[in-house]
Amino acid sequence: MTDERNQAAPAAEGPTRAGFVALIGEPNAGKSTLLNKMVGAKVSIVTHKVQTTRARIRGVCMAGRAQIVFVDTPGLFKPRRRLDRAMVAAAWGGAADADLVVLLIEAHRGLTEGVQRILDALAERAAGRPVALAINKIDRVKAETLLALAEKMNAAYPFTRTFMISAERGHGVDALRDWLAGELPEGPWLYPEDQIADLPMRMIAAEITREKLTLRMHEEIPYQLTVETEQWTEREDGSARIDQVIYVAREGHKGILLGKGGETIKGISTAARVELAEFMGRPVHLFLQVKVRPNWLDEAERYSEMGLDFKDGN
Repeated sequence: MTDERNQAAPAAEGPTRAGFVALIGEPNAGKSTLLNKMVGAKVSIVTHKVQTTRARIRGVCMAGRAQIVFVDTPGLFKPRRRLDRAMVAAAWGGAADADLVVLLIEAHRGLTEGVQRILDALAERAAGRPVALAINKIDRVKAETLLALAEKMNAAYPFTRTFMISAERGHGVDALRDWLAGELPEGPWLYPEDQIADLPMRMIAAEITREKLTLRMHEEIPYQLTVETEQWTEREDGSARIDQVIYVAREGHKGILLGKGGETIKGISTAARVELAEFMGRPVHLFLQVKVRPNWLDEAERYSEMGLDFKDGN
């Protein structure tokens, strides 16, 4: 794929810096979009549906002599099931482990009940860590509304800095990235300079397929399925064969995914294969299989494949 990573001009001299930055916020606040914009490549799935990020996905951004390792956490919301609870635990775990925290909120939604719950928990969960506020989707509101919201948010929590951004359009993203780079502790880089994510390709491939499923499906089905890369075979011609299993909770969901004459699953497979080939820069042969597992949401192995801790769902 074309490397379009967003990089600041490298400093000629000076110490190297490296550290972890957790992106937190409500579902659909734009965390995955911001992560992809910062890294300059797609490492986290982006859809119009909420709660699409399940695992803490790390994207690596080079900013001069600083290496920013972003942790794109699942959206923080009121958990109702085991998977929800594991996702929320992963989100707060990402914040607790990070050097810096960025709270992302939507300009047009403002200080919602969900954001207030996050603010209430930040004092305990992010104690001693600098927390920046990023007000996203600024193109949706007027300037006076933005200023009033920033004042209200800073009265509710002592943010270290406040940024006005549009993650989708890139407005304000450079300023946020450069500030983060300067705040990271001095130390050696944690990853090779050309690495953009620390997820195994097997998991990235599964996430790409899950994104295509989420975009194609409606209602509750996206939240009742998971994708696992079962087998990865490197072929002599330089291409890769990827076999994946889509687990669904109900027999009816399998029929919907397959579609009439298998047309739906073929379309999903084609879209995922094209993006995988672009991401990897070589041909990909993708084979999808749909299996019904009514209790997959209660199987520890499924959580491990998603990068979540099964025990956190208790």
